[in-house]
Amino acid sequence: MTEAGILFISGQIPIDPSNGQLLKVDIKMETEQVMKNIGAILKTNNLDFTNVVKCTVFLTNMDDFQAMNEIYAGFFPDKIYPARETIQVVHLPLGAGIEISAIASK
Repeated sequence: MTEAGILFISGQIPIDPSNGQLLKVDIKMETEQVMKNIGAILKTNNLDFTNVVKCTVFLTNMDDFQAMNEIYAGFFPDKIYPARETIQVVHLPLGAGIEISAIASK
């Protein structure tokens, strides 16, 4: 957290913190894991998803957008969504299908 009360969360991929392994099942489960990882970082900084003001989503397959969005949206209470862009990329770290970065503000 910066002095200005802004938290920059670097891109998160679907790493299962219980074993450190990449979760590679389907985009819904992968999105769920990424969002849980972001939630854990927020919680460590005494924040939650209501504090998120912007996200960037990287997908290796834009056909996964609707399924990703269904899970992603469920993490934001009262349907108050941060600004977001979604970008299709050729490759992500460890062969992940999704990566999300976030910016949160106190």
